[in-house]
Amino acid sequence: MRAGRQGAQEGMTLVEVLVALVILGVGLLGAAAFQLNALKYTDSARMTSQASFIAYDLMDRIRANAAADYTIAPPASGNPDVTRDQDLFDFNTNIVSSLGASATGSVTVNQKVYTITITWDDSRAVKAADSRRSFVLSSRAAIDPTVIP
Repeated sequence: MRAGRQGAQEGMTLVEVLVALVILGVGLLGAAAFQLNALKYTDSARMTSQASFIAYDLMDRIRANAAADYTIAPPASGNPDVTRDQDLFDFNTNIVSSLGASATGSVTVNQKVYTITITWDDSRAVKAADSRRSFVLSSRAAIDPTVIP
């Protein structure tokens, strides 16, 4: 050994490297957990947005065909000759394809105020026994009286 270099250290020790790796690993695990939660809540927001689009679509169809009764159960197959049946079939098909097979939709009317309720399973975002979420849209859809000049 050289006489002037006894107390000097060059480079890093193995302990320092291990501590740096532990700190880096904890940081990466935290970032991964943050990313997983972000994906989970993004999926939940997407489902809510889809339910909103589907409900507003049906409400527009109800307004366009206001004389029809939309409170019946959706038919098993589409019928292009009967607008209401086709609308309800499309409503049910959109719900199942966008929100899953367990998703349901219903239409009720009270004094010309239609309430569209869409319910789906949101178990990916909500870790609870009852993870069903609902979107409810209420709107008046009335036929304007005919005015003769």
